[in-house]
Amino acid sequence: MKFTALIAAASALALAASAHANSFTNGDFSSNGGNGQVGYNTTITSWYVPSGGYTFLYADGTADTGVTVGQYGNNDLWGLNNGGLDAITSPPDGAGQFIAQDGDFQVQPLDQDITGLTVGKTYTVGFDYAYAQQSGFNGDTIQYWAVSLGSSPAQDTPALTNPSHGFTGWFSDSFSFVANSSSETLSFLANGNLPVPPFALLAGVTFTPDTVPEPAAWATMILGLAGLGAMARRRRAAVAA
Repeated sequence: MKFTALIAAASALALAASAHANSFTNGDFSSNGGNGQVGYNTTITSWYVPSGGYTFLYADGTADTGVTVGQYGNNDLWGLNNGGLDAITSPPDGAGQFIAQDGDFQVQPLDQDITGLTVGKTYTVGFDYAYAQQSGFNGDTIQYWAVSLGSSPAQDTPALTNPSHGFTGWFSDSFSFVANSSSETLSFLANGNLPVPPFALLAGVTFTPDTVPEPAAWATMILGLAGLGAMARRRRAAVAA
């Protein structure tokens, strides 16, 4: 029993050594300054939008109710409360907050600078997304999200058509990136076609390292198990004597 417990402890220690902590935080956007245009009249802890970006934060249930204001005034999305085709449903993560970024006007990414990364290690970015349109505008739109980490090539969600005045509902996706530096910028950039403005929605972002132990961790575990084996041999010798 003791030997088994020691093996389990050594394995857990090696796995823990492989999981380097990184600074990613607030993936559900719950720490924020309230509804509004990010960088203009509201903030989201750890996230930022370069100057001039047309990106908004909404509390669940408010996107079509006339309470969100940006630099050009009210910024509603089409929903049942303002004559749209569909109800804007709650994001799957249940946190009650989501991002809406214009993909064809003042386009700037939503960014978070992440430190504590291990060069060469794989990290998986998970997220929920949907597509909508600013109220008062007409026409179908084709939209997608481009996601990137540092200098790694961006990866795109499938391009989807959102009917005029519509809301697509929520989807989930994930992309894997290899860290090229100990500090990288995670970016989400909306892309949409005319007629404007198409709005891409984002919620429930996660950032997790690959769980496969690194070579150093394997070495630690092997040395630990070798030590446990030596202890077991000494114990058997003592019992035999």
